[in-house]
Amino acid sequence: MQRIGFLSFGHHQAVAGSRVRTARDALVQTVELAVGAEELGVDGAFVRVHHFARQQAAPYPVLAAVAARTSRIEIGTGVIDMRYENPLYAAEEAAQVDLLSGGRLQLGISRGSPETALDGPAAFGYAPAEGESGADLARRHAELFRRAIGGAGVVLSDPRVTGRSVPLPVLPQSPGLAERVWWGSGTRATARWAGEQGMNLMSSTLLTEDTGVPFDELQAEQIAVFREAWAAAGHPRAPRVSVSRSVVPLVSDEDRRWFGGEVGGTDQVGSLGEPGLARFGRSYVGEPDRVAEDLAEDAAVREADTLLITVPNALGVEYNLHLLESITRHVAPALGWSPAARG
Repeated sequence: MQRIGFLSFGHHQAVAGSRVRTARDALVQTVELAVGAEELGVDGAFVRVHHFARQQAAPYPVLAAVAARTSRIEIGTGVIDMRYENPLYAAEEAAQVDLLSGGRLQLGISRGSPETALDGPAAFGYAPAEGESGADLARRHAELFRRAIGGAGVVLSDPRVTGRSVPLPVLPQSPGLAERVWWGSGTRATARWAGEQGMNLMSSTLLTEDTGVPFDELQAEQIAVFREAWAAAGHPRAPRVSVSRSVVPLVSDEDRRWFGGEVGGTDQVGSLGEPGLARFGRSYVGEPDRVAEDLAEDAAVREADTLLITVPNALGVEYNLHLLESITRHVAPALGWSPAARG
């Protein structure tokens, strides 16, 4: 395990117990949490993107704010639903954030997850072409986006203005960004496709398929399929792989009050309203030594280079910094991790 980061859903709602009651609270606290996490030596600050919900919706402004307040920590998304995106405008925004951060953007993109909107992308002006699925739309947008951030010409210049007709790229360009795009994969098939395309792999606590084996073993299979496809495609660089986990070492009375009832949790299998079953990974909650042992035995965690901790952001910055410190002090060293250089 080379890197550990946090993944925040950016929940905000004025309900009992919430310390993130408004959208502004969620944005400001995301920046503050990233600043504090960098001071702890944590490697990454990632935000989930979800439309039509009280969560983080438009990631680039908050990532730019994080970039301005930090100097080392990776900043990223997990993930942007490309069905909703104008690929060229997204390429401009991503390049600007990456330039502001000094090349620290790790951009997770994908088809997205099940959502509350019946046809959200259509409300944004995007619909699949004849014969396309939503997944096809996301891949088509992703292909154009990746071409654009890679510097390809995407439109011809107007010879009446320029005196010639040549391909024009979107600007600005941020060197290296194209190698820091991740595909959020929920199945072995989409992981294989990501490997063929040369994108890094981002896999969460949910797989939208189930074969009856434990979640971590199925996810380890997914990672193996991805790496096999990457090698077969002959991509020159080494890929990165991240997995997400809910991890809570119980080291305080507050930890036990909020999460003590989750000790001994197991995988869950259920339907997300689509054909087939989905498998949800367990939460790792308990005494620090036991949590460290269980994570060290997690087959997918062993295969990944990056672990993203899904934080309960509604409990506020102070609690989540306590949680991250507990993990980096009591759990992460057992996975072979050490704090990143500070300052």
